[in-house]
Amino acid sequence: MSVAAVFTVVSCDAPSAPRDPGAMAARPLTEREQDLLHDAEEQLTVSCMAARGFRRWAVPRRPLPEDRDFPYVIDDVQWAARHGYGSELQARRERLRVNDPNQRYFTSLSAADRQRAVAALNGAQSADRLEVRMPTGAIAGRVADGCTAQAQQQLYGDLAAWFSADTISGALPALRQQQVAGDGEFKKAVKKWSTCMRDRGLSYADLYQARAAFTGSSAPDTAARQRQEVHTAVAEAECARTSGLTATARSLDRRYDARLGRQYQDSVRDRLRLAHAALPRARALLTTHPTDTTTTTEENQ
Repeated sequence: MSVAAVFTVVSCDAPSAPRDPGAMAARPLTEREQDLLHDAEEQLTVSCMAARGFRRWAVPRRPLPEDRDFPYVIDDVQWAARHGYGSELQARRERLRVNDPNQRYFTSLSAADRQRAVAALNGAQSADRLEVRMPTGAIAGRVADGCTAQAQQQLYGDLAAWFSADTISGALPALRQQQVAGDGEFKKAVKKWSTCMRDRGLSYADLYQARAAFTGSSAPDTAARQRQEVHTAVAEAECARTSGLTATARSLDRRYDARLGRQYQDSVRDRLRLAHAALPRARALLTTHPTDTTTTTEENQ
């Protein structure tokens, strides 16, 4: 999606008019567009590693498409009825990690070749470094060399600008979630949710106790435990809605998202601008060299 692209809108009531390129650049990327950029970067990295004498397999952006992130509370009853808190997805993610062909290949190399492969992918420690101050105040840095850096330079056109914008923008969701969780309105809504859960015979003072009980435990994975997990997760989702927690969390999330977006508007805008400008390059690359990520999906392990 190039910021220079112009689309014509044909209407029976109004003359044709060009779409504002600036508005296009400010539009959030769709899931498909995010996949496109990810796949293109993977393909560029694979080609770069091959040129340096190493193998690499492209990794899909979402190896388990049904996996979802619920940063505050599970509020999708149908998802909860199918996956509970996601313990079976967690087990599948672990199987993917163990069977990752990149990891298997890496461990099969000699110590010397392994060191060379790391330098080829991430860059030599003697190379120039890029640094950016995070919203937390910490300094994030990376080596401006290696196949990962080269792929991002080719795709986004400006490695330093992309690293800065992507790093700062990427830190905002976690910061936003911390702010929401610390908000008094959210804490009041959690108390109402807890009362709803207790009325169903499930005593959980906060939102993380139930999730941790099923995803952080080393207890045996039995059919009875899976049924209890689903039962508890469905109750959580239903109580999230009836107690008003879902509505409160979404409202606060939008409020803090807007606030952080204004505070870090330059980085957010730059990231979107660079990403939109990279889409035509990604499409051209993948049309010429389609990315095969089938070897890294669970079904092929």
